Amino acid sequence: MGDVELVRLIEWHDPFLPAADFLPDVPPEVWERNAWLAPDHWDPATGRTVIALQTWVLHSAGRTVVVDTGAGSDRERPGMAPYFHQRHSDLPGLLARAGVRREDVDFVVNTHLHVDHVGWNTVDAAGTWEPTFPNAEYLIPAADDAHYGPDNVSGEGLQAVDRLIYEDSVAPIHRAGQAVLWDGSHRIDEHLVLESAPGHTPGSSVLRLASGSDRAVFAGDLLHSPVQIFEPCCNSSSCAAPGQAAATRRRILERAADEGELLVPAHFGGAGALEVTRAGSGFTLGRWAAFDPVSG
Repeated sequence: MGDVELVRLIEWHDPFLPAADFLPDVPPEVWERNAWLAPDHWDPATGRTVIALQTWVLHSAGRTVVVDTGAGSDRERPGMAPYFHQRHSDLPGLLARAGVRREDVDFVVNTHLHVDHVGWNTVDAAGTWEPTFPNAEYLIPAADDAHYGPDNVSGEGLQAVDRLIYEDSVAPIHRAGQAVLWDGSHRIDEHLVLESAPGHTPGSSVLRLASGSDRAVFAGDLLHSPVQIFEPCCNSSSCAAPGQAAATRRRILERAADEGELLVPAHFGGAGALEVTRAGSGFTLGRWAAFDPVSG
């Protein structure tokens, strides 16, 4: 896109939670009348959503940027089986196949601090968690760091596993002096800027790309399924502040439609990214932009 090269790395693309549990506000008939959602986004035989666990690598202005780092490998994630507890994956191997050395990554973007966006922030080095990318700045939303980290002394709004995720995937980045906390907006280079987009988590963010006439928005978990484009009021069950999440989702969709931004959510399977257009007071799907991914 313009002067920025995009690389898509897919660790896995599998059935996930039942649609009624993961996106409880979406009426069953919405899934049923959109048969095209199968097989990349929905499994009609089981009623489960289908998602991709993926990372984006951007080569921009002579720098290498990794956007979200998946769930990690062989991690202790009590209560999160079979999706994240002791699940094996190999993001470093996918990076190597894409010609990216860990030492050459300049920036790591965590769009937010959920389990499936920070796992490969670190690697186990002889029993000690160390940064996977030793020369990178890790760009972490300050509001999420305050919520999931030790500043949230009461633990309000946290599950027990959230502390474990922070301790093995975020705290080591702080100890290594590689964490950069930001709020509001943060410019990476002339093509890339981070912007706060709260609701899914307190510090949820999007990454905007503008190069030449090309535009894209890496939307993190503002959307988990294409149904949320034409049902933007419908949140996932993991949204911390549902009202705020829905308002943020609509704002991001409005801008994507009005400015011709390619919408790149974190977990869309299939082609992975698409254009969005207005349809009356709502939105509809435009053209899909297929990527040739590096897959696990």
